[in-house]
Amino acid sequence: MDTLTYTDVESACRAGGATVLSSVTDLVPAAGPHAGIAPARYVSGRNATYAYETRYIDGAAQSVVDIDGKASQLNRIEDAIALAIQEGDPGLTRMPSIRVTYEGHPEYTSFEYQLPHRYTDGHVRFGTHDGLPVTESPAFIAARNATPADATALLELSPVSLVLGSWDSTRKAHQARYRSCATGEIIGVLADQGEHGRKPSPRGAARKDDLAPSVQLTEKDMLALLKTQETEMSSKTVENIKKKAKDAKSKKTSASVLGLGSIPPSLDALGLVSCSRIIRSHVLTFSALRQIRFGNDNDANVACRALLAALALHGIALADEELSLRANCDLREAGETQVALDGRRGTQREIAPLTRDVTGPLLIAAIDAAQAKAGIRWDGQVFEVIGNPIILGGIDADADED
Repeated sequence: MDTLTYTDVESACRAGGATVLSSVTDLVPAAGPHAGIAPARYVSGRNATYAYETRYIDGAAQSVVDIDGKASQLNRIEDAIALAIQEGDPGLTRMPSIRVTYEGHPEYTSFEYQLPHRYTDGHVRFGTHDGLPVTESPAFIAARNATPADATALLELSPVSLVLGSWDSTRKAHQARYRSCATGEIIGVLADQGEHGRKPSPRGAARKDDLAPSVQLTEKDMLALLKTQETEMSSKTVENIKKKAKDAKSKKTSASVLGLGSIPPSLDALGLVSCSRIIRSHVLTFSALRQIRFGNDNDANVACRALLAALALHGIALADEELSLRANCDLREAGETQVALDGRRGTQREIAPLTRDVTGPLLIAAIDAAQAKAGIRWDGQVFEVIGNPIILGGIDADADED
């Protein structure tokens, strides 16, 4: 089985080259096949639910559940890129990026690949660069005016926006839109393919407090305890506690709202799901990359596309190193990852699994080639943005509780 090379990637980025590269891994619950897992949760109306679909698997239509969707998988690639940059990855530290910093608030420092809309995110657009509004900066204007016919300016400002997708949706005209060239998901084939398979049983939940199983307080005592913690609580939590204390009037009421006392077992939580098979897949589409150009020179176009492809492949390899999804969803690999490079006309070539030892050098080779053939500037330049303080002033501390 061959290891993917820069020559393979460059060839795929030329007209008539490979359509896609796919990477598929079978996963299993870490505790064993008997273990239930928690898929991604969604809201339907006011109720939490899971996303079910019908897919064609092993020659038959089967019910599956969404364990980790496309958007989440892309976010995991971005998180892996961010961590690798912090750790000094020799290729990724050469990648151009945008950094947003809120003066006096270092905890709000972020890069565009950590923001939901990447280079066109509001944190970027409403900020300032070198004392001017970002939207008046020549470098940002050039990137914003880039098109698939020549995306050089964006490649040198925010390459992740090109390869993972972006849309300048708030702009009055010339709303540049770049589809994601990399996609991924994790799905689970339901063990129960019957009518009840898509209706998970409720799951029990409780809280045990051996020290004080039941704490009943007067309004005065409730408010006295609240006062010691009020500055650390959200305004919504404080209001609920005050209302409950006031409603008790002269009687005592449960202090459970303060996190005290036991809560009897109940079956209100959304239950786990049992799967007969769990599949993680990634696809990098060279066909989409071939729709992007960087001027008129074909060799330069190919080199720049190969650079974006190498960036995506390195991100996928880094993200796949960690199978940390969410609580009650611990998974492990069941076998070797199957990687295939499309050979056109129904043929495929098996490739060794993507690891950082393969994709890291591949990215460095792609950077060097793009610099030599297209004159691309990829030397770790950072477009510094000072965030608008009005945005911080409008943060709703209670939003995550809704």
